[in-house]
Amino acid sequence: MGQRVVVLGASPNPERYSNQAVRDLLAHGHTVLPVHLQVAEIHGQPCIKDLQAIEGKVDTLTLYVGADKSTKLMERILLLKPKRIIFNPGTENPALEQAAQTQHIETVQGCTLVMLRTNQF
Repeated sequence: MGQRVVVLGASPNPERYSNQAVRDLLAHGHTVLPVHLQVAEIHGQPCIKDLQAIEGKVDTLTLYVGADKSTKLMERILLLKPKRIIFNPGTENPALEQAAQTQHIETVQGCTLVMLRTNQF
């Protein structure tokens, strides 16, 4: 059974890693919730404009936004209570990571694409 995965910073551009993550997560049987403010859908999945609109459990939140944006969204990210947050390269945010760990949320410094392709997701 696949996970329910939020892709924060999903992009409609197929050359972006966040777009490839949506595609690969779907290919691996996961339920994908791409978050983008202006795009209606990515790979057939309706985009969510606001993290507060997400209801239900979140297994993994994978970050594709820099620390400046994730810091502004920190409270909303933590309210989702994901079981795990993946900090993809370039998204490192020590404050968010520490806050997540304080709430017993697993944090991973890694690449979602590599994790999927090596069966470590």
